[in-house]
Amino acid sequence: MKILTIVGARPQFIKAATVSRVIQASANVTEVIVHTGQHFDKNMSDIFFEEMDIPKPDYNLEISSLSHGAMTGRMLEGIEKIIIDEQPGWVLVYGDTNSTLAGALAASKLHVKVAHVEAGLRSFNVRMPEEQNRILTDRLSTVLFCPTGVAVNNLNSEGYQNLACKVTKVGDVMLDAALFYADLAQRPGCFDDFNVQGKFVLATIHRAENTDDPVRLKAIILALNKIHLTTLVVLPLHPRTRKIISDLGLALDVHVVDPVGYLEMVYLLKSCEFVLSDSGGVQKEAYYFRKSCLILRDETEWTELVECGANKIVGANYDNIMLAAKIIKKDIDFSEDFYGKGDAAEKIVSYLELYNA
Repeated sequence: MKILTIVGARPQFIKAATVSRVIQASANVTEVIVHTGQHFDKNMSDIFFEEMDIPKPDYNLEISSLSHGAMTGRMLEGIEKIIIDEQPGWVLVYGDTNSTLAGALAASKLHVKVAHVEAGLRSFNVRMPEEQNRILTDRLSTVLFCPTGVAVNNLNSEGYQNLACKVTKVGDVMLDAALFYADLAQRPGCFDDFNVQGKFVLATIHRAENTDDPVRLKAIILALNKIHLTTLVVLPLHPRTRKIISDLGLALDVHVVDPVGYLEMVYLLKSCEFVLSDSGGVQKEAYYFRKSCLILRDETEWTELVECGANKIVGANYDNIMLAAKIIKKDIDFSEDFYGKGDAAEKIVSYLELYNA
């Protein structure tokens, strides 16, 4: 059985690392990896393949820094050609990026089976590009691998039990990665430059709803600057976000660092006091390392983490961020088993092998 794996962005490299490791151990499965190039910076791409021991991509489309339509269209064209050449039994896609949608659409039009990892997530904000991508990808998929019971319920409420597809809960491959790489965490070299010794807060900002809205972005930056006066804020910054902040003339008075690799990110998550982020993946990763996350968005796909009190939605409101940062709960129960046992990748590969038998 041949699987064509589509990746393009940081979270997908992490997810694919866990599944690719299982595929390599299987005598019945071969994998062809396609990197769309959506994240092209060395710190956002190459380092993940190196430190997570992911096989080097067989193809790199080098498509990035374009509008949504241009990027997705070029990816669709490139992936279609590769599918025709490689003739895989499955196209495996992850998450909710333009790469995800392009891979699913190319495969579906060529009548190749699509497996979607992290299916069924819903923020119910259809203005988000990620929400559009995940809804369309789910609809095109042959097998939908859901990370949680909430995700399964979302699909059932949309009538997926009546469609010609299979929906199954396997757990979260990000938990697989967190458990596997936790002991390999690396202290970032930039910590020596900043002389970071004591407590610090970890922040990330990259969502278009924040970076493309000057009012929201300014409020978030003002809050981070204020928090930094009492507790150091470490902010690994996406190149695109850095440029936007510079173009707007906003002052960032925190410890800004280049994007970090996964092993350094694990160190930051394990060592920080709490997290502020608009990332879907980081919300969960914080939970895996027993840290609370203030969500810099107006909604979240990972509602179970808000309901259990581990995370809190604060949006891009300065007052909300500051109030929540002052009253971070210390008695949070991180023992709830929302995301499985760390064997999601094994379940995914086994399911595809049995389906193909």
